[in-house]
Amino acid sequence: MKSVTGPWVSGEDFFDRENELQILDQRVRDGNHVLLTGQRRMGKTSIAMELGRRLQADEWGFLFADVEGATGPEDVIAVIAEAVYPIRSISSRFAKAMHRWFTESIEEISAYDFRLKVRAGLSEETWQQHGGTLLRYCADLANPVLLVLDELPIFLKRMLRQKGGRQKVDEFLSWLRGLLQQFSGGSFVLMVSGSIGLTPLVRRLGISDRINYFYPFQLGPWNREVTIECLNRLAENSTVKVDSGVANAVYERLDTGIPHQVQFFFARLTDHALMHSQDRVAVEDVDDVYHNDLLGPAGQNYLVHYESRLIDGLGDDQDLTIAMEILAEASTKDVFTLEAQRQLGRLYLPIVDNAPDRISEVLDILEHEGYIEACGGGRRFTSRLLKDWWAARFGNNHVPIERRGPVR
Repeated sequence: MKSVTGPWVSGEDFFDRENELQILDQRVRDGNHVLLTGQRRMGKTSIAMELGRRLQADEWGFLFADVEGATGPEDVIAVIAEAVYPIRSISSRFAKAMHRWFTESIEEISAYDFRLKVRAGLSEETWQQHGGTLLRYCADLANPVLLVLDELPIFLKRMLRQKGGRQKVDEFLSWLRGLLQQFSGGSFVLMVSGSIGLTPLVRRLGISDRINYFYPFQLGPWNREVTIECLNRLAENSTVKVDSGVANAVYERLDTGIPHQVQFFFARLTDHALMHSQDRVAVEDVDDVYHNDLLGPAGQNYLVHYESRLIDGLGDDQDLTIAMEILAEASTKDVFTLEAQRQLGRLYLPIVDNAPDRISEVLDILEHEGYIEACGGGRRFTSRLLKDWWAARFGNNHVPIERRGPVR
């Protein structure tokens, strides 16, 4: 098992998640469409890719389409077409259906060029027709097909900000729902994944029924035992000796088992040893690396993704400001209390319509995205690393809510 901190992992580098894989595998084989959720860096892409690898071994077709960068339904269809390209029985048939845009054999072009040609042939008037044709061809394949649409909620959020965005989101989800209802017998299965929640989005838009056909599955963190086992496995394959107590010390510091955070921490520990010409990672190095590397400049590029995804997930400036207030309070006071929630509602009432309700909605989103969780006194961070980073980044300028007057 290698130390991998960037891309998704599969095969021998894929660790644990056997229980989750077994559940997802059974649901997919039974023909259930799946909504896979979980906070950032939890391993959603890795588990989707590993599931696909195992299904392919049983002669399933597996398509993975990352639609995070899409701005409209036409882009989504084109990205799916790129994923379909290697299955020539489908891509050739689809090229014939869009013959106007294909003057050469698809064997003469790359998957990316195939995507560009498909995109050139799509418009606001034709994407539903051609997109439906493409997915029906997938469903017609002799073997069953799993299509993963990764980061679909981010695409929908981006489209929501466009003129007529609410109608466009409703139109896309209604089209997808209607199309999937035509397929039966598990010949074509869709899995939607994303760190930005789809459920809070459709709830706010009042169209929750557009996704009620999905089987929801949330990917949570590893427990203490699994986290320590992972760290020990990484240590066994490390070129630097790792003392026996390091794995336990890492978990004590992180206080949760988010897979990417575990991998990132381990990588920084071994880098620290090499940079200081040490032949081993000692227990006393753990706190040093946590404070100076993970929370220092080296960790900024890693952790700032959480802030950028929060912007993607909320979009509205007022909601984003409220979220920042909540997270700053929770990071500096350890808990965002029910009293702080009531006081924040009073503070923002002069400038935010229905401020208490808006705060409740933001709290739901933050919980769904895995930033915070309910506790006895209110809400607290799910990740100690994220809490400490948020406090270090924003805490110095945060005035506790109970000490403030109305917002002006």
